[in-house]
Amino acid sequence: MSQSDSLSAPARHEPSELREIHTRFATQRAVMALILREMSTTYGRSPGGYIWALLEPIAGIALLTAIFSAGFRDPPLGTNFPVFYASGLLPFMLYFDVANKLGQSIAFSRALLEYPRVTFVDALLARFLLNTLTQLMVNFVVMAGIFVIFDPTLTLDFGKITLAYAMAMAMAFGVGTLNSFLILAYPVWQTIWSVMNRPIFMISCLFFLFESIPRPWSDYLWYNPLVHINGVMRDGFYSFYHPSYVSIAYPFVIGAVFAIAGLFLLNRYHRDILDK
Repeated sequence: MSQSDSLSAPARHEPSELREIHTRFATQRAVMALILREMSTTYGRSPGGYIWALLEPIAGIALLTAIFSAGFRDPPLGTNFPVFYASGLLPFMLYFDVANKLGQSIAFSRALLEYPRVTFVDALLARFLLNTLTQLMVNFVVMAGIFVIFDPTLTLDFGKITLAYAMAMAMAFGVGTLNSFLILAYPVWQTIWSVMNRPIFMISCLFFLFESIPRPWSDYLWYNPLVHINGVMRDGFYSFYHPSYVSIAYPFVIGAVFAIAGLFLLNRYHRDILDK
């Protein structure tokens, strides 16, 4: 090879390298643009915006506290009703909100998916990132407010609290990804899923402990992955509480299976459905 050939060889590879870099940054730009659009449409134009995102869990915790403190002297754990109900309600609301928003992401970004640079993965990531960060912010503000107002004497285990949130996020991503395909392919599924989810609030150990449920009902309840998430969360708030029923792997496995199934179905069929 001559000197001129050796000098010109890297130039032949440069276009493909530049295309790879451009594609990588194009994905980041698409996700950021979708996040900004989501912020504008969901929070920027709705009454109250982010204030409503804060008021919803505060109202739920206040209602549960008022109802159960009127009939019981102490909550099932500890002596502070707001802390007990917040430790169950906040991770549940993160899962519920993120999964629901993620389930509508493909339908919501349907027009933008006509552009070749915007993929269904971009739409999923944008909604997941924005709504997860929003819920984490809401959770932090609400819980910090409770600790400032009531000053409970608790030793928090931030490792277990972080683990509980990771379990909730894995479940939300898996359920939301699979639902994004099902809602796109079968619009009636959104109504069916909404009806199916109504009793989930009652059977996720938000205002009672798993150990208080007699068998065989507790055996059936164990298969609800949200029960395990709440168990780990309350283990992080109450140093004397050690839920032996918890399986940390179970919510992660369920979330991973749903996510893989959803991504496979979207990759295979979403373009055919959108072109109809």
